[in-house]
Amino acid sequence: MAAVFLTYWNVIVELVRAWSTDDNYSHGFFIVPLALYFAWERRKALAAAPFRASWFGVVIVAGSLGLLVAGLLGVELFLTRVSIIGTLTGAILFLFGWQVLRLVAFPLAFLLLMVPLPAIIFNKIAFPLQLLASNVGEYTISSMDIPILREGNVLILANATLEVAEACSGIRSLVSLFTLGLVFGYFVDHRLWVRAVIALSAIPVAIVANGLRVASAGVAAHNYGTAGVEGVFHEFSGWAVFILAFLMMLALQRLLQRLLPPRVPQPEPETTTI
Repeated sequence: MAAVFLTYWNVIVELVRAWSTDDNYSHGFFIVPLALYFAWERRKALAAAPFRASWFGVVIVAGSLGLLVAGLLGVELFLTRVSIIGTLTGAILFLFGWQVLRLVAFPLAFLLLMVPLPAIIFNKIAFPLQLLASNVGEYTISSMDIPILREGNVLILANATLEVAEACSGIRSLVSLFTLGLVFGYFVDHRLWVRAVIALSAIPVAIVANGLRVASAGVAAHNYGTAGVEGVFHEFSGWAVFILAFLMMLALQRLLQRLLPPRVPQPEPETTTI
């Protein structure tokens, strides 16, 4: 662990700085404590697991260090950050073996959520989300008989013109909600497919909730002009949309639990010896 921290110290510092300055990944501060908790939950199984070291772990560590070097030479932060998880994976495999690695596979994979997406992927996701949010907002506003014209991600109303910027595209809600969905599903249901459904529901939920936020901004702009969508309203609407999105995920979980309840194991009948 000392070697990992010495090797990746600068990478870790830059990663923490990214969490502090980029609102899209401010949830990164919660990822490591949660991953440690998920590993701690498996402590009994880990204590009972046999330790059979595998030399293949050295190959994974070497490949991960190669990613680190490539990222440093190419100034590609994503590679340097992902290599941390690869190095931890290889070290666990080398020291303890495949069975221990399987037990901590989920906590290790969960650490991927702390790594910001590379810009090329982020931009590919953000712009379509901008258009989707604009579409949902336009449809909702026009359904209220408010005249509106949309040009790409720009909404033109009688009293104001609104642009659905990248920060308002819903990418922030999507990343945070997906993380929340994973954690929420993990704690409320032991079935793997239910956990997957709850986590993946973050995609449509984020799109709908953010579209409603754009629509509410359009209605406020129609009634009060651009002053109605700035300052306190903008900040409050972000929190309100996140709470609404979580309530939608909670409703989905309750619906799945009601329609497809988990099976309760039947107790074995008692036997009496005469």
